Amino acid sequence: MMKRAIPIALLFLSGALVAQSYEPPRTPSGKPNMQGFWTNASLTTMQRSANYEQVGLVIPDDRLPEYTNDHHQNVRQATDDNQVQGELPNGSDLARGRGYNAFWVDPGSQFGRVRGQSRTSWITYPEDGRIPFSEQGTELRTAAFARRGNDGPEGRSLGERCIIGFGSTGGPPMNNVLYNNMYQFVQTDDYLMILVEMVHDTRIIPINGQHRPDALEPWLGDSIGYWDGDTLVVETVNLHPQQSPRNAAPLSADGKIIERFTRYSDDQILYEFEVNDPVYYTENWRGEMTFNTTDTKPYEYACHEGNYGLTGILAGARRLELELASD
Repeated sequence: MMKRAIPIALLFLSGALVAQSYEPPRTPSGKPNMQGFWTNASLTTMQRSANYEQVGLVIPDDRLPEYTNDHHQNVRQATDDNQVQGELPNGSDLARGRGYNAFWVDPGSQFGRVRGQSRTSWITYPEDGRIPFSEQGTELRTAAFARRGNDGPEGRSLGERCIIGFGSTGGPPMNNVLYNNMYQFVQTDDYLMILVEMVHDTRIIPINGQHRPDALEPWLGDSIGYWDGDTLVVETVNLHPQQSPRNAAPLSADGKIIERFTRYSDDQILYEFEVNDPVYYTENWRGEMTFNTTDTKPYEYACHEGNYGLTGILAGARRLELELASD
């Protein structure tokens, strides 16, 4: 165990030294400049997969090529889901989440690098990399999963209805998914605006502002920011009640999420988050990821324009109603 602990400790020290010695670009008012286009595309996920239970948080450098090549997303891309050119898929694998074949997904091809380390999960505490749901939190998630079968369009997921993004891409905390993992940061002295590629969500965060009345529960929550040295700290409360059960971090009326944005290098923003909620979790949990620079820009997300699934469901329901009425 000591042989493993020494290099991991050195990696943390190395990452800390880089952050301390780095001088970020600054705005005219002297604050670190975080403007630009960023991506959190990665093979790393919010929670640690059971596949990496024995690995822990940090992937050893000598095992990184093996884990990268064997990752199921890279295998998919290399084999193109074993599709035969000229043959249409028969749909037999759709129940396993293959609504998209490999051509349509872009999750990233490398594990996330945070503080110079390749990580198996964004969650750093608890040490098992899993969200510590309380009994009430587990019941909330179970009920949300059970509602995936719905009798009307209002019950379909928020992403499918083009209201907010899939998979908590807008957060908080912001998460990476199968595709559309780009972000644009626009910064002034008074606001940070984060444009999310997925379903064109936009977070407008006032700096040194005040929370709204508790009765207001906006999509993506009520966020305010303030500077702590060269780190922008964002506090979010009051997630919309329809968003909370399906968010990466469900939040009760007693909960809050703290995010910290630090310009770590020319190519990275260090993004830290902590979830505090005594109702849905047995303890506070936290994590960190990186936003990496990209020289590409996101296209406008055309959600309703290509939303054949929802219109097909509605058309099918009208057809059934006509058939029942004619009997």
